[in-house]
Amino acid sequence: MMALAITINLLPVFLTTIASDLGKGTPLSAEQLGRIGAVTFIGLVGGILVTGPLADRWGGRIFAVGGNGLIALGLTTLHWTIDYPMLLGAAFIAGVGGGILDMILSPIVSSLTRGQSQTAALNALHSFYCIGAIVTILAGSLALRFGLSWKMLALGLLPMPVIVGIAFSFLPMPSLIEAGRARIRTGGLMRQRFFLLTMVTIFLGGATEVGMAYWLPAYAEKSLGYAPWTAALAFLGFSLAMTVGRLGIMFLPKTVKAIPLMLVCCVATAVLFPIASFSPNRGLAVAACILVGLTGSCLWPTTLAIAVDRYPQGGATMFALLGALGNFGGIFMPWVVGAVADYWGLRWGLASATLCPLLMILALQWMDRLRTTTKLIEPILRI
Repeated sequence: MMALAITINLLPVFLTTIASDLGKGTPLSAEQLGRIGAVTFIGLVGGILVTGPLADRWGGRIFAVGGNGLIALGLTTLHWTIDYPMLLGAAFIAGVGGGILDMILSPIVSSLTRGQSQTAALNALHSFYCIGAIVTILAGSLALRFGLSWKMLALGLLPMPVIVGIAFSFLPMPSLIEAGRARIRTGGLMRQRFFLLTMVTIFLGGATEVGMAYWLPAYAEKSLGYAPWTAALAFLGFSLAMTVGRLGIMFLPKTVKAIPLMLVCCVATAVLFPIASFSPNRGLAVAACILVGLTGSCLWPTTLAIAVDRYPQGGATMFALLGALGNFGGIFMPWVVGAVADYWGLRWGLASATLCPLLMILALQWMDRLRTTTKLIEPILRI
């Protein structure tokens, strides 16, 4: 998960620098910068969708090793980047590798923790994505502070996916499907209204998280007036808050249910986005941006946990479908924020992401009604 975090968080730290370095006299537009994130997440979705059905047949090892290998290749290409198209190519390659890891690691952890709290286990797994983001952002902040280029930092971070990939080569892997039980077919899952709503929910969760995370350094610098390395530290604060939120889930009492918890977090996030976007006090604005990391931290992994609890035999393919939709949210929202920013400014671009937690509230309420209805009907059907 830390290797995956490099893929997603390295370039956002350097957006304003990349705009100047690769603009060939004219800085890259906000839409072009947003396109970098979109291409990364297109690679992620491609890696997820290709890996999911194959992982149920071939197991996890080849994909855990291959995902790290592609991230290493993407970082190497990034180091040698000479123009904008080459940068997009490097982002895509690393994105495919990140997508493979994003897909395979959740079912591995879910298989290792059968019979335990999936909400706690998957939030713990995804907290290490945040820890990886902290390492990447801190390294980026220090690079900006001391004048080290983003190309050199890509080379400096290269050992992590290489070492992790080698380590996975020797690890025993659990079966992704519980022995003696058949996997639920994809067609069967897609006919379930509850599962379709989990797909909508994770799309909105990914859009909420990445919509803020991708643009926070540029927003703190360009709209709030912070120095580049200070703006990168705001991104670091966001990742710290997300780490605290995901690790904190492990210590919540078992009486706290997943859907009510997510509803509270969505409401808080919907309040924080307008404060972050329009507060005249830049300290309050950046604090609201950071707190979105805390309130939005549980949305993605807890949606995965809800799906696993409901469909324990969904297999890697189920994780692939959910991961793909979550990352489609990551494709959609950074581009939308950039497109809106080109016309009305970055404050309004960031504010447009408020729609995501608001729509997620409606989806979660519908899911809760379906869950309650099923519980009432099942005893009657058994009679």
